[in-house]
Amino acid sequence: MTDTKKNLVGLSRDELKAEMVIAGEKPFRAKQVWHWVYHQGETDFAKMTTLSKDAREKLAQNYVVARPQVAENLLSEDKSRKWLLRLDDGNEVEMVFIPEDDRGAVCVSSQVGCTLTCKFCNTGTQRLVRNLSCEEIVGQFMIARDTYGEWPTPTGERLLSNIVLMGMGEPLYNAEEVVKAMKIVMDGEGIALSKRRITLSTAGVVPEIIRCGEELGVNLAVSLHAANDALRNQIMPINKKYPLDQLMDACRNYPGANNARRITFEYVMLKDINDSLDDAKELVKLIEGLPCKFNLIPFNGWPGVAYECSSGNAMHRFSNYLNDAGYSAPIRVSRGRDIMAACGQLKSESERKRKAS
Repeated sequence: MTDTKKNLVGLSRDELKAEMVIAGEKPFRAKQVWHWVYHQGETDFAKMTTLSKDAREKLAQNYVVARPQVAENLLSEDKSRKWLLRLDDGNEVEMVFIPEDDRGAVCVSSQVGCTLTCKFCNTGTQRLVRNLSCEEIVGQFMIARDTYGEWPTPTGERLLSNIVLMGMGEPLYNAEEVVKAMKIVMDGEGIALSKRRITLSTAGVVPEIIRCGEELGVNLAVSLHAANDALRNQIMPINKKYPLDQLMDACRNYPGANNARRITFEYVMLKDINDSLDDAKELVKLIEGLPCKFNLIPFNGWPGVAYECSSGNAMHRFSNYLNDAGYSAPIRVSRGRDIMAACGQLKSESERKRKAS
């Protein structure tokens, strides 16, 4: 908890310089503090030894270097990890780490709850409470680094190699804070994660897609889930505001998209809803000429939901058709089921327990 002291996490370089002046220090101190906060991961001003003792004492009196509180930290049998994070106002969000052999992706949230109401998404059943601040977004990745001991910033291989903005919320409905946070994460003198290691996922907030590409240049993933407006309107109401023709235009104009950096289309497999060969054929026509790939996601249900996961045969038939058409379309392997790693599950369970107590 930050109490009345200002948190330095989440401040841009210019904002950090301004705070140094307010604290009675020279602006150059900001570069030193930036190094300690974002490269070393240090939270104790007393250990920031390149600063004078007087400067360290003044900063400690007025500032903190704080992350959100870890309410739960669960490790799956498959080594996936899920954190439930409690914010200063008592709200909770989730973050997930999905490891591969020698690397892995940290799935970061951008909102408490979600702006959208996608019918197949558990987080979409949770009302939007508020956007996350830059410090709360950056703080998530810093917690992951705390957990895995990846401070100071590794110069070579790193386990926490990627960020995916695919957690709770729609990142582009919180574009200001997300863009600011990712610029901090990408800064070469701090966390130093390449833009090629960051993927932003959107349900299709068309006006912000191009801006994201121009300002960040990160990888783009689009939650598609349907190949025509009629079905997408039904399962993803955002499509009524930004229909598929607009969304595809934004994807085709996304800066930097090419065969080496293809756009990813996320596609959840819903039994008898969007998993037929006709759906696959319509999908290929929709994305014709786009440098893209697919991520086919087995639907992960919850009590009371109206949808079921497609059969294995249906998913493989769908995947094979896309592969034969020249598109990579792997079926995602579900991870972390034993720790409720699907988006929104852990937060829902936490709220249920609190209401019952």
